[in-house]
Amino acid sequence: MHILHELHATDTYEIRLPHNLSTYERQLMTLLYQPIIGADAVTMYFTLWTEAEYESGLQVHYYLMNMLGQPLRHIFESRVTLEAIGLLRTFSKKTENGQHFSYELVRPLDAETFFSDPLLSMFLFSKIGEQAYRKLRARFIHKKRDDDYREVTRSFVDVFVPVQLNMPQDLMTVPKVETSNNYPFHYEIFDFTLLRAGLSEQLVPSTALTMTAKELIAKLAFLYRLSPLDMQKVVIAALDEHNELPSQRLIQEARSYYKMMKSKEMPKLEKHIQLTKPEPVPEKRELTLQERKLRYWAQTSPIDVLRELSGDREPPPSDIEIVDSLILQYGLEMEVVNVLIDYVMITKNKRMPRKYIETIAGHWQRENIRTAQEAMDLARKGHDDYRQWKDQEEKKSSSPRSYKQKQGTGRVEKLPDWFETRHEKTEEQLTKEQEAELEEERRKLLESLGLADEEVNN
Repeated sequence: MHILHELHATDTYEIRLPHNLSTYERQLMTLLYQPIIGADAVTMYFTLWTEAEYESGLQVHYYLMNMLGQPLRHIFESRVTLEAIGLLRTFSKKTENGQHFSYELVRPLDAETFFSDPLLSMFLFSKIGEQAYRKLRARFIHKKRDDDYREVTRSFVDVFVPVQLNMPQDLMTVPKVETSNNYPFHYEIFDFTLLRAGLSEQLVPSTALTMTAKELIAKLAFLYRLSPLDMQKVVIAALDEHNELPSQRLIQEARSYYKMMKSKEMPKLEKHIQLTKPEPVPEKRELTLQERKLRYWAQTSPIDVLRELSGDREPPPSDIEIVDSLILQYGLEMEVVNVLIDYVMITKNKRMPRKYIETIAGHWQRENIRTAQEAMDLARKGHDDYRQWKDQEEKKSSSPRSYKQKQGTGRVEKLPDWFETRHEKTEEQLTKEQEAELEEERRKLLESLGLADEEVNN
């Protein structure tokens, strides 16, 4: 996943809430899901929930960033986390101005289903520990009713009788709504063909491998890192006298097999989200000024950049309004806006002249500037062209003597520190393979000249 390609601050979104959520489900989110997915993802879920209840309509992701006080990459990470845990379904389509997303909130699993799921329950257990886990389980899972009771509930036909009444045909059919009552888990990644190859029909009937059993088998294999051959033994041990595979028996047998054959310590699950492809950084090399700037601009929101350039003081509303327009009206990327803010604040003595900024923003928009590196290069080129033009005009309109006087008395122009890093070199670090290749070429060259290492060194 690369956030630069998947999500932009100016992309619009709408929220769908198929079901009204209850206070009980808020408790489930806070106590069961929050230890697993983190506070940021839960906060985003509650924010979307609140917005959907009041039908806020179309919004841009920049609005969500301001609401949550988080940069776009954190918003994207929270979204992906909610999707993976089964609390959010995301749909997108291309528009003239970018992308439009439809976010559909999904109700959390009920407590009994949550604690029965091997992955979710183990994930929660690994996060909060045994004592807290027992307390939560006792709070949400009620004890079974005594066997002395028998159910005396009346059925529908005991109370109601049908009547003849004409009803329009279109009101008798309800469009089918696609719903999901669990988190997305692709059990097809498990090799069921290999599993079935070692189980005869007499030993384990194919009817025992229901869709529910298959999904649970795949989850247990993922959780305990068991191969299809390992799961053959688990399935045989879990089969009951009715040739069925009860979920609880599958879980118990998989856990027992893991403890006996793999490890005494229970497995732990960790959240792993890689938003961008990691760039290999040579060892034992400090980042250059330009590299540090690029990383900072890519990870920091424009308001934070503006606040830092203002001496950690809160920027005035007029400056914030300018930043908003750069993102919403001109459609500039966040890192590009950061370069523009840095350039203007330094060259204009920490002022934010709106017309000047909008002139540059319009130029960068027409040039389709998408990255901070492109913005830096264009800013340098634009400044060099301006200085060259201004010097030529001064030479034409001034005598040599007066021109020299202007040169001696003119004020020093302020420029960002990264302006002078365009020719900055980074020390290349050779890998061991490259060093070996160079040494081999050197040896062959010496052999062709009839020389040895000792002769050259001496």
